This record gives sequence, C-alpha cells and structure tokens, in this order.
Amino acid sequence: MRSRHSSIRSIITVVLVILVVLGFGYNLFDIQILNNEFYAAQNNAVNTYTVPIEAARGDIVDRNGNTLVTNRQGNSIILDAAYFPSKEDNKPRNEIIINLIKLFETNGEEYVNNLPLVSDGSSIAFTDDETEIKKMKSEGVFNLQNYATAQNCFDAMVEQYELEGYSIADSLKIGAVRYELTTKMFSIESPITIADDVSNETVAAVKEDPVSYKGADVKPVSYREYTDSTLAPHILGTVRKINADEYAELKESGYGITDTIGESGIEAALESELRGTPGEMTVTIDSEGNVTEEVTKNPIQGNTVVLTIDKDLQRLAQEKLKETCEEVSQTDGAGAVVVENINNGEVLAAASYPTYSIEDYYENYSKLAKNKRNPMWNRFALGLYAPGSTFKPMMACAALEEGVITEDTRFQCKGIWQYYDVPFECLRQTSHGNENVRQALRDSCNIFFYNCADKLGISKMNEYGSMFGLGEKTGVEINEASGVLSGPASAELYNRVWQMGDTIQSSIGQSDNLFTPLQLANYCATIANNGTRYELHFLKAIINGSNGSIDESNVTVAEDLPVSNNTFSIVKEGMRLVATDSVTHNVFDKIDIPVACKTGTSQVIKNGEKVNNGFLITFAPYNNPEISIASAIELAGSGTSTADITASIIDYYYSNNTDEPPAQQTGTLLD
Repeated sequence: MRSRHSSIRSIITVVLVILVVLGFGYNLFDIQILNNEFYAAQNNAVNTYTVPIEAARGDIVDRNGNTLVTNRQGNSIILDAAYFPSKEDNKPRNEIIINLIKLFETNGEEYVNNLPLVSDGSSIAFTDDETEIKKMKSEGVFNLQNYATAQNCFDAMVEQYELEGYSIADSLKIGAVRYELTTKMFSIESPITIADDVSNETVAAVKEDPVSYKGADVKPVSYREYTDSTLAPHILGTVRKINADEYAELKESGYGITDTIGESGIEAALESELRGTPGEMTVTIDSEGNVTEEVTKNPIQGNTVVLTIDKDLQRLAQEKLKETCEEVSQTDGAGAVVVENINNGEVLAAASYPTYSIEDYYENYSKLAKNKRNPMWNRFALGLYAPGSTFKPMMACAALEEGVITEDTRFQCKGIWQYYDVPFECLRQTSHGNENVRQALRDSCNIFFYNCADKLGISKMNEYGSMFGLGEKTGVEINEASGVLSGPASAELYNRVWQMGDTIQSSIGQSDNLFTPLQLANYCATIANNGTRYELHFLKAIINGSNGSIDESNVTVAEDLPVSNNTFSIVKEGMRLVATDSVTHNVFDKIDIPVACKTGTSQVIKNGEKVNNGFLITFAPYNNPEISIASAIELAGSGTSTADITASIIDYYYSNNTDEPPAQQTGTLLD
C-alpha cells in the first residue's frame, strides 16, 4: 500500500517538474524568438521626466522707473529624486538627511520644518498649527484617527520612516524633512527644497561630498530684494511659498507645489503679471540608472509692474506721518495719509503708521502680530473712521443741488439747536450767529448742517454720499474696506431702529458713518475736479518681460456727478476759507501754494475714555487743482493738527518732485 502511494507521488512530482520546465522553456522561447524586439526595447528603455525651472518674478518700480522691488540671486538646497534613495530605502534616506541637518546646523542654516510635533526631551506635544496637525493625521501621511495623540503621531512616524535607532530630537529633525517629502509629493518631476538662501560654505560642502549628501543639490534661486524694505510695505505686499489649497486651485495654471506666490498688496493683486513663465528641464534615466539633464525651455522673468507712486513723495509722506503720530502719542500714535492725482485717480503716495519692514516680515511675524499698535494693519485702505466734519462739503453739495438752501441761505447758530425735545450742540457749543454755507464750512458750524439734514433726509444724503464714493470701494488693486454710509440699513446691522436724530448726527460725519482715508482722498478729488470721480489705482503700466512692450493702465471714470459747477464753486470757496480764515492758516500761510481744505474731528472710545481722531481733506492748488490729500490721525484731538503733514507734502510736490531724473527711459513715457 505504501509502495503504491509512493509511486503516485513520484509520478506527480515528475509531471510537475515537466510542467515547470515546459513553462520556462515557453517563456524563453517567447523572449528569445516570438517577442525578441519588444523585450530588447524594454531592456534598453529610457525614462524621461520634465522638471520645471522656476522663473524670476518681475520687478516693481515707481512712476519714474526707480526700482522698489527686484530680485537677487541666491542658492537653496534641494533633494532630487533622480539621485536620492527611493522611499523604500528608509535607512539610506535617513542617513543622508541627518548628514545634511548636521551641516545646516554647523553653518547656521535654517531648514524646513513643518512637522507639527515638538518635544521637551521626554514627551511629545503638538504645535498650535491645527491645519498641519490635520494633514499629518490624514490618509496620505500617517493615516491616523482624528483623536490620535501627539505620541501616537510620533510613533507612527518612527515606524513609517524607520527611525528606531535615532534619539527623539534627531527623529523629529529627520522626520520633519521626511514629512516635507511626503506632503510635497517628492518625485523626479518635483524636487523639494529643504533649505533656502544658504551660505557659500554650505553650497561648497554639498558640491564637494556627493556621497554623504547623495541626492542633494544646489539650486540657484531668485529672492525678493527691496531697495528700501520700509518703503510702502502696505502697498507692495509680501510673497511666500504656495499653500496646499492654493496649489490645488492653481496647479492647472502651471504652479508647482513649491512655487512662490504673492501673499498681499501688489505682489498678490498683480500675481499674474509678476509671475514669470517657468522653463523646463528634461531628465532622462536609462536602464543602467545613468541620469542626464538638459534645459529644453528657458524661463522668462515676469513683467515689470510700474506703480503710480513717487518713491520720494512716498518716503516724505511716511516720515511726516510718523512725526505727527509720535507727537500725538509715543505709545498709541497711529494714522494714515493718501495723496491722489485728481485728474486720473492715480495714488501718488499712501502711508500707514505704525509700519514695518518687508524684509523682516516673516522673521518678526509673531512679534508684529502681537504688537498692540497693529503695524501690519493697512490703515489707509482698511482703516474705517467716522469722518467728522470732513463730511460737511458733501452735505453742502447735496443741500445746494437739491435746492433746500441757496448760497445766501442763513441759519441762526446759538451754540445749541433744539430738535423737538433733543438738544444738539454746535462745535464746542460755539455760537456762530447767522451763517451762510461758505461761512458754515469755514467755521464747521454743526447747526447749519443739522438744518440741512432736517430738510434733506437720510435717503437723499446717502444718495449724494454714494455719488462721491463714500461707503464704497475705490477700485484700488490691493485689499480695501467698503466702509459704511449710516442709515436704516446700518442701524439694522446693529439691531436698532433708525431715528431722525440719527440723521441729524449723520450730517456731521458721526452716527454709523465709517470711511477709509482712500475714500476721503477720492471724495475730496471729486469736489476739486467738479464732479468726476475716478477709480483709484496703484498700477500705472506693465512692461512686458519678454519683448519690452509697455501697456499703460486705463483711467476709469467711476461716476460723473450730476452736480453743477456753481455748486462746486460755492463749496470750494467755503473750503478755501478754512485754509485762509481758520486756525489752519497758521500752517498753510507758510507755503506758496494756495489750498482749500476741510478739517474734521470724530469722537471715539479708547480704554474707556472719550478721545478725538483728527482728519483733514485738502486739494491744491486752489485755482487749478492737481492733487488731493486726506489724512487721518488717531487721538489727534482735531483735524488742524494734521495740517503739517499736508503742507509738507504740497510743498515737496511743487518744489522737489522734478529734481531727480527718471531711473529708466520709460519714466518719460510714464510721467
């Protein structure tokens, strides 16, 4: 019986051996005879990859071609997947990475670390970056549940990247680089930067030791450079690495996951112009692992953006604004000033204080963000202020145009105006006597404009306010606030019912009225040019980076106001009296250019106390206006205290702005 079973097993074994031999024989026949050409081609296959080459961003220059933002050449250290060990080879990867980290630390280089884990030497904790923590736990990274602890994440990282032999500190360092490779989808087509703007010593070390730093390479990179990093930071804005959400949205437009993108200001608003056209490098890897690289498409630098601002006027505006704010308060002084060309809506200068240096923005971000004076806050575009009596020229235009007053209409000012059972005060309870509209503007008589409001009503007041662009965006390319025109709609937002008394308060720029300095400058410009309201803009022209052609920005009329020249003349005469017959004449008499202006004061609560912000809107010259200026100084007490800024700007503009020759030939065209 055992013999028969043994015989059957022997037969089966022989049959199996024959089948295996026949199988190998057929495969050999298939490879050598039937499909010899196919397998020969496979054996000699060459894999080809396309790697993008980053293009330098375009320059940003002022209206005369003076460089504000350009690029400088530096070096970053990248990991190149064509040479770096594959992701299955964890230990060689880790050895190379720790070698690089030791080099970086020796030379004082900063290297990538977006891993949201930290350690005190014994325990592991999360950072405060909730977005990164969620990403770390996601399926594409460590694939953990939402409730996973920091220790769970660390353990998963150690296991996935095979970091068991390293200390906690070194594991976190290596893990940070490995995490970057994972989240940034490291591949031959996508090299990953692990250290930016490194020293020449680091560059030399990487180049000279291709064994210890296998797969690491030096990549020439263009970094943003500023001729003066404190000049116009709120206008120019900042750049940074693209984030995951932006990449998902923009990858179809050619953006890579490690690209730089405009974050704020002009850098963000004109990203499509400033971003260059990436080049291409073709990488081929043959069957023996030999790698060759060839630049098949050269990158093209982005276009040059020409701004409307004058760098020297901008610098002067910033300096004078700082002086005034610091005189008001060394600890709380703040404000903004805007200078506009009234004939086309160009912003010639716009300053916000306190301010900051763009060059130190990221290094000092936490400190800047915690600063109670909010230096990063753009007060000229985002700051919303109750305009006080600077609102009164608009009220005068509305009342004259609607016929509720004439230029000869007079209202009696006794310091107090009784509206039913509610008393409304004039400025400092001053009794102005009988005043017409010109005198009321000169003296900033509240009671005159209370009477106008009583006759106009809030709907008609807001109709004119909207015509002048108050409570609406001005059109500038950078981020700006809309503001608020007070009325029933604004009251509803605050869960209250609009009353007629609110209309009276609104007539002197109080109630819910909130406007930006940009709006105030444009409103003043509209009065000065007899009713043409332009869209404000910072962009003057684009100079094409590839062929040098110039595309000048279009001047856009937002609205032609249906207000007569006679009305504007009356109002401007009243504003002229503010400059010649009120306390501001002490300042404006010192300059040669005749101006017209209107002061304003609005009461706010700060630290539980009532304080006043000061405002001034001005245009010059009076007889043939060219520029308008709006200034807002927090805690200034009155608008008169802002006159020094305005006078300095006007004096500079008409005395010094043609002394410096344009920095580029385009300057003559762009003027």
